[in-house]
Order: sequence, then structure tokens, then C-alpha cells
Amino acid sequence: MVGLFDKQAEMYVDARPTSKRRWYSMLASRTPRHSLARDVGAGNGQAALCVAQNYDRVIATNASTVQLKCAMQHPKVHYVHTPIRISNVEIMTLIGGENSVDLITVAQAVHWFDLPNFYSLLTRLLQKPGGVVAVWCYNGIGVSSTFDPVMKRFHETTLPFWDPNIKHISDGYEKLPFPFESVGLGCEGEPLPLDIPKDLSCEGFPRVLRSWSAVTTAKE
Repeated sequence: MVGLFDKQAEMYVDARPTSKRRWYSMLASRTPRHSLARDVGAGNGQAALCVAQNYDRVIATNASTVQLKCAMQHPKVHYVHTPIRISNVEIMTLIGGENSVDLITVAQAVHWFDLPNFYSLLTRLLQKPGGVVAVWCYNGIGVSSTFDPVMKRFHETTLPFWDPNIKHISDGYEKLPFPFESVGLGCEGEPLPLDIPKDLSCEGFPRVLRSWSAVTTAKE
């Protein structure tokens, strides 16, 4: 999984969409404390920097050292490499121990994880009461009635090159196991639908496509 995103790491900063400030404000309003947040699968740090708007400190973790080398710097954000074989005990030590994290976010990444083990670890890390975990994805590009059918055909040609884990994104996380109590922003089986507007030039749009893991695999 890690190597799927190394080659296009530098494209992520400007090619991938970032949820609007309102989304992160809504998450922050659900946690009574704002001392520590963890962004998992942080990539280049797009979500981590947004989380830092509302939290004193953010620990952004990723399994790819190449992605972390391209990460955007921020005084509140501390990037940590968490290799695939790192143990839960090591992660607990790196992050701060049990009941230490107010908010855990996973943007466009949770579908890659061993979910039972990952969720067990989250439960230990989160503050009690009041800790929140939020996961989200983006699964389609809508522009116009002329553009969208062309985009649909292009996406269909990439299907043989996607990793099987991508099925959860295709479903918009509707079938993603998520055994946590709702805080009013979606729940297991009923994710909250949101739009993520992004302005792109004609030259910038192909960078979005080239940042897809399936496109990299297809090229190879």
C-alpha cells in the first residue's frame, strides 16, 4: 500500500482537495478539549494543517517516508513516521498513551487499514469521555453535464488497476465498518454527504488524475 503513493507524493499538495474550514470547526465543536489531535495517514499534511486551526498540537502520522518529506510545515504539527510493522505499544508511546487524544482524523486513508486492530487502538488513545474519531473520503468529481460522462468513462478504464481496498471509497464509506457512537456528523451505514469545492485550471486537473494510485499502476 505504501509504495502506491510514493511516486506522486509531490502532486498531493495542490492536486488533492481539502475539506473546508467549516468541516474542521464542526469536528472541533464536538470535543470538549482541544489539546491534542492525531491525523492518521497524513500524507503531505493537508488535513493536519486544517486540524491545527483548532487544536494546540497535532501529531500527523504516515507509513510513507516519501510523503512525509513533502509534508507542509506548521508550528503546531509534528510529523511522525509509523512504518507498517510498528506495534500498537510503540504507537501508544509515540502519541501520548491511553486517553490522551481529543480528536483523531483519517482523511482518504482508513480503507487501507486493518480496521479491527486500528479501531481497538483508537479506542485506547481517545480521551474519555468526549474523544472523537472522524473518517472521510471523496469518491467522485462533478463539474458539468458535458464533463461528467467523460470523467465517468475515464474512471471506468482505471478500475482494473485499483487496489481492492478502494471498494469502500466507491461506496462513499456506506459499507465501511465504523463501530462508534454518532456525534451528529454521520454514522456507520449513513455517512454524512458533503461537497468539497476546488478551483482547478485546465493544466491542474490532469495532476489530480496523475495523483491516483490506479493511474500510476496503469502507467507502469
